[in-house]
Amino acid sequence: MTTRTTNDSAPLPGVAARAVPYLPLGLLAGLGAVLAYLWKYPCRFGGAWNGGVGQFTNFCYTDIYPLFWAEKLNEGKVPYVDYPVEYPVGIGGIMEFARRLAHGDGVVFYDVTVVLMGIALVAGVLLTAALAGPARRWDALWYAIGPAVILCAYINWDLAAGALALGGLLAWARHRPWLAGVLLALAVATKFYPLMFFGALFLLTVRTAKWMPFLKTVAAAAAAWLLVNVPIMMVNFEGWKKFYAFSSERGADWGGLWFFFQKTQWFGMERPGFLAFLGDSEKLNTMAMAALAVLLLGVAVLALAAPRRPRLMQLCFLALAAFMITNKVWSPQYVLWLVPFAVLARPRWGALAAWQVAECWYFFSIWLYLVSQYPDHAGEGIGDDPYFLSVWARALTIVVLMALVVRDILRPEHDVVRQGEADDPSGGVFDHAEDRLVLRRSLLARGARQQPETA
Repeated sequence: MTTRTTNDSAPLPGVAARAVPYLPLGLLAGLGAVLAYLWKYPCRFGGAWNGGVGQFTNFCYTDIYPLFWAEKLNEGKVPYVDYPVEYPVGIGGIMEFARRLAHGDGVVFYDVTVVLMGIALVAGVLLTAALAGPARRWDALWYAIGPAVILCAYINWDLAAGALALGGLLAWARHRPWLAGVLLALAVATKFYPLMFFGALFLLTVRTAKWMPFLKTVAAAAAAWLLVNVPIMMVNFEGWKKFYAFSSERGADWGGLWFFFQKTQWFGMERPGFLAFLGDSEKLNTMAMAALAVLLLGVAVLALAAPRRPRLMQLCFLALAAFMITNKVWSPQYVLWLVPFAVLARPRWGALAAWQVAECWYFFSIWLYLVSQYPDHAGEGIGDDPYFLSVWARALTIVVLMALVVRDILRPEHDVVRQGEADDPSGGVFDHAEDRLVLRRSLLARGARQQPETA
């Protein structure tokens, strides 16, 4: 007689088995979220938010707490409907959700927002690990407990856009273009920068002629963006457009290189006359857009002319870094935009560590610089020269990272992701795709056709 027994050692169900390797990363990301909350202790529990320069000298400033009053959320105003908000509708939706739970309490509003952003951080870390692939999932530690991430996590709502953008790119990597389009559109509706990733997708589509997935992604993105924006536009168009008007009218602001150029003194020296146009506030929008266009044109030429097709994450990183460097403002929390893409583009620790040091340097510098703007506390802060040194240190370390990524594209043997048989693990349809258009080959072929035949 035989008896039927259960096999306790049977493998876990598919989803659970795939999730287990990511559990330690999720826990470490949760730790990073808690550490970021504790970093704000002097403000959240010590009242430094309400004490003038205390929020700067304790390095615990956040936009979230003061905007509860600045955006009239404490009065029960609904974003866009009752009061114009200087952010896209995705952030407005998060504001409204937290407002309803806060019941007029600014600290509760902050806490609710932190919970949401902490969840977004954990999700973003797991998505970064999934995009990196099994062999390199631990590279996502830079996003989970990176020092600059902990310092900047809860300054604003940037982590939400990061999770949506990474989710969209993972959907693309998993050959789900409709979902990719929806998530990327929601990311753009939360922060504008994920729009750069459509350019990266387009360039690789041109090179590989994989048009159908790209067109599906763009169609889904357009529909999703309209779905979340048009209702607000119909209810109160003036309230909806404030973000776009504010972005266009905004002058050079903290952290941006344009802010440096508008200063009359450059590290104790007079600004050279032939570079005076860099400080012209009337031409700022034109100069910023032109500089971005030049850098993106360079990325496009690189993508289409490189001997081997670049990886999607390499192009996403280059496009996003170009957007940040040429932006009119460069807030400290923008580091959250770039960390996962820097890791996915070039997961080598040396240059990443140097960049993180520069970001931390800038984080402390900006708050001390703001302290110096208060006449009664000027002696507690720093002046122009040390502040702008930190601005340039951050910019130059990112430029170095960009140069190293460009080198990896031109000499793929240096790309640690492409070791062995790997091509583009997070590229979706681009992975091991055949090149259909290479700019250099096309130009050579055209030249050969135009060369006159010899007798």
